[in-house]
Amino acid sequence: MSLKVNSAETRPGVFTISPIGTLDGNTYKVLESTVETVLKQLPDIIIFDLEFLDYINSMGVRVLLKTKKELQKNSGKIMFMHLQPQIKKVFDILNALPTLQVFTSIQELDEYLDAMQKAAR
Repeated sequence: MSLKVNSAETRPGVFTISPIGTLDGNTYKVLESTVETVLKQLPDIIIFDLEFLDYINSMGVRVLLKTKKELQKNSGKIMFMHLQPQIKKVFDILNALPTLQVFTSIQELDEYLDAMQKAAR
């Protein structure tokens, strides 16, 4: 299987990374490369939109957790949205979700981001 990764700065300091396909030992470097490029821009938030991610294994999870660790060095945050049931199940099994923020829609995420910014004023 293959993996395609789209990324965009959706707001100043907020980047959305969207992997499409299968994230495994053969494809994780595609995502890792995109993440490294985004991290060089010192983002405040990286949002992983997993709507079109069909499969993830431990190598893919490793990239996500490594991203979280790198973001924390500069007080950045990692968030997830549109987890497919099979992807959420992997996170549940690995007990990774309690420490990660997951949103069901862009509207829910926007409401959270708006509230966070209002609280910072």
